[in-house]
Amino acid sequence: GAKALKHVKGHVRFENVSFAYGNGREVLQDITIDAQPGQIIAILGTTGSGKSTILHLLPRFYEATSGRVTIDGQDIRKVTQTSLRRNVGLVLQDVFLFNATLRDNIAYGVASATDEQIIAAAKVARLHDFAIGLPDGYDTWVGERGVTLSGGQKQRVAIARTLLLNPRILVLDDSTSSVDMETEYLIQQALDAVMRGRTTFVVASRLRTIKNADKIMVLEKGRIVERGTHETL
Repeated sequence: GAKALKHVKGHVRFENVSFAYGNGREVLQDITIDAQPGQIIAILGTTGSGKSTILHLLPRFYEATSGRVTIDGQDIRKVTQTSLRRNVGLVLQDVFLFNATLRDNIAYGVASATDEQIIAAAKVARLHDFAIGLPDGYDTWVGERGVTLSGGQKQRVAIARTLLLNPRILVLDDSTSSVDMETEYLIQQALDAVMRGRTTFVVASRLRTIKNADKIMVLEKGRIVERGTHETL
């Protein structure tokens, strides 16, 4: 049976990974990436290059068609999904908000979180000032029946959630375009904070994120066509 993933250091390998949808259309071809614990791997590419598919393989939303993905040498298909998703934090574009309070939305997945922990995470995620400005602070309802959050605010909720979960590995979609300069700055600070010390796979569009990366992979039509660092590319 599947084993729980324990004491994760965060060494992630994609070994000759290919992925095709059910209709046989290949989206990724022979992807090999080696991420040492704590490294930031930036993935660049145009829409349709397969970059977001790479992000979806780590938490096993998609299953590699061939090749394998390992964490600390363990094939992710052989570990329990719960333990995998506890160790792989997701900050993706379409952040799902529940019809619940802001506090419950931040603590989603961490039922044991205390108020102190929730506020600390929100501060690091640059969400605290927004929260205390709401009619009922952290107890304000958000989502369909409550206060509507902007894209940038939702993304910071996702960052606060991830900080509470405290995973060793982070999967991050940083291709936000539709935010104003101030929000941009806040999100960048929050991203810097959440990536610190974690193995991070980031679909990057911001130059600063790319500059901070240990390795950069350029994807084109599902293949890695260039790899290097910010200096070498």
